[in-house]
Formats: sequence, structure tokens, C-alpha cells
Amino acid sequence: MTQLEVLAGLLLFVGLTLLLSLARWFGRPPLVDRLRPYSPRGLRVAPRQGLLSVGSFRDVVAPLAEGIGSTLSRVFGISEDLDTKLRRVHSPLDSGQFRTRQLGSTLLALMGGILVPFALGFAAPVTVLVGVGTPLLTFLVLEQQLVAASEARQGRLFRELPVVAEQLGMLLAAGYSLGAAFHRIAGRGSGVVAEDLRVVLARMRQGLSETQALREWDELAGVPALHRLVAVLSLNREAGDLGALISDEARSIRREAHRELLEAIERKDQQVWIPVAIAALIPGTILIAIPFFQAMRTFSNA
Repeated sequence: MTQLEVLAGLLLFVGLTLLLSLARWFGRPPLVDRLRPYSPRGLRVAPRQGLLSVGSFRDVVAPLAEGIGSTLSRVFGISEDLDTKLRRVHSPLDSGQFRTRQLGSTLLALMGGILVPFALGFAAPVTVLVGVGTPLLTFLVLEQQLVAASEARQGRLFRELPVVAEQLGMLLAAGYSLGAAFHRIAGRGSGVVAEDLRVVLARMRQGLSETQALREWDELAGVPALHRLVAVLSLNREAGDLGALISDEARSIRREAHRELLEAIERKDQQVWIPVAIAALIPGTILIAIPFFQAMRTFSNA
């Protein structure tokens, strides 16, 4: 038996063990772990993992994946914290789970990038280039998808803010408290702001004050317009006419959104002329090149 066969058998054994640990009939949890959810502190205590299980494997790989992923992200100029982006888009994954999946996809791409060119008989430089470029491209694609989702959510929040701020101003002017206004908007809304307000209300039920929960939302969202609105909402216990202040801030946010919309329209108008310029440039270049080459041929024959 060769060393390769021994290594393949070992990997097959570990893989089968991890797969079978997910089956209830094979990896039945002990009685203590089955009774833990019914104890007073059971929901806050993580169940024990077996020596060879998916959970234990994830606990070992997650710190390594986080370290490698964070280093590569900084190398490629991505400086924002991963956990902040995941919480901003309300992802069910934490940073360790995301990095573990990202590292797994990168390793699969590395194996495919090496084996496929080698099986097709490509030259060694091509094999090395594909083997290095494929995993890097996979890593960057997954990272860029999260960045794009985060930026898209920030844009949706900014566009919804003027309407929500006006609703807050009207509700406060009608006699609602700030918490009751949040409950009404979060309960009846279906947008990004309503979803974030439900998180704010949950944090308030966990013991945070209105100001602390709003500032936590502001730090997580990373939208300047929301920062100004939260600064106004923080005056809830100090200002006598908070509804008017919020209405003024809503008009300011709406003007800022209108300016950004005009800038986007101007950029799109400029982008329309790019294919027109290219379409006009190519025939013009051909028409200029024909007499130029003819003149050069005439002078060379002379």
C-alpha cells in the first residue's frame, strides 16, 4: 500500500466520521446535553461537541479562517470590520462561519485550479497561474458580494430615511412618545429602516436606553444622514418640540437625497456618450489611416 493510498484512506475516514456525526442515530447527544435547553441557564450555555464532529471541526478551523481572511482583506484594501457588515445586512452567519465557508470555497477553487489544468495537459506556467488566480478570484468574489450587499443596504436606508423621518415627526407632533412611534413604524413598515427599528426595539427590551440603542444602530449603519437624525432623536428628553426638529432634518435629508439623485442622473448621461464616442472614433480612425498609409507607401516608393 503506497503512501497516497494511506493518506486517501485517512481522509475518507475523517470525512465519513464528520458526515455520520450529523445523523441523530449515529451521533446521539448525551442526556445532559438533551436536558440542557430546559435548565434556567441552558440557552446561554453551548452544548458540548464530540471529538470528531462538524462542530468541533468548525471550532478549530474558524480562528484560522478568520486570521487568513482578515489578512487577505486588508491586503486587498478592505478595511471595514467583517462582523459589522454581516450584522448590517442581518446575515444569520457570524464572522467565523462566514470565513470558514469562504476558506472552504477558496480551497476547493485551489484544488480545481490545479487539477483541471494538469489533467488537460497545460504548460506548467499556465497551471501555476490558474492555480493561484482561481482561489484568489473566489475569495474576492465572496468578499465583494458581501461588500456590495452592505453598500446596497446603506443606499436603501438613506433613500428611506426622509419618509421615515417625516412619519416620526408627524407621530411625535400627534402626541406619540418616541418608543411608541418606533413601534408603529416597525410594526407597519416593511423596508430596511423598519427592519432596523425592530432590532432597536429588541435592544431596548434587553435593557438599553433609547439613546444607546439608537447610537448602536447609527454605528452599525454607517450612514451620515442617519447620524444627524439620531443626534436629533437623542434630544427627546431635552427638547420641547422634537417633532419640528425632526421635520426640519427630514427636509434636509430629502434635499441631500435629491442632490445625489441628480448626480447619478448626470453620470448616467455622461456614460451614454461613451459608446457613441467609440462608435464614431473607430470609423474616423480608419478613414484617417487609409490616406496616411497610402502617403507613406508613395514616399517609400519614391
